[in-house]
Amino acid sequence: MIKIYHNPRCSKSRETLSLVEQIATTKQLELDIIDYQKTPLTVDLLKSLLRELGGNVQTMLRSNEEEYDAGHLADADDHQAILAIANHPKLLQRPIVSYQGKAAIGRPPEQVLALFNESNESNKYE
Repeated sequence: MIKIYHNPRCSKSRETLSLVEQIATTKQLELDIIDYQKTPLTVDLLKSLLRELGGNVQTMLRSNEEEYDAGHLADADDHQAILAIANHPKLLQRPIVSYQGKAAIGRPPEQVLALFNESNESNKYE
């Protein structure tokens, strides 16, 4: 299953969703679209996404948001940053696509294509 953590008001998120919908259709995969503004993400889920993204919490943060500066998040550790995102969902960089234990941020949207490389998929079964 493909999951996309999506904000429908964001043009990059909409572009990435369109791309992922095409992939899901072509590969006959289920697609779970999570509007994280309506369904805030838990701390545990955010930690899991952080691992899938490769562990750099700053990549998950939108540094141009007021809450970023107010929370002094440029110097935040993982725990502080995750709590900030959980409490202020608009801090989450978007969109995030998760597939087979890996995740990518769709900025630009084409960046998520690496999740669906044939070599990545075949590695799952080795």
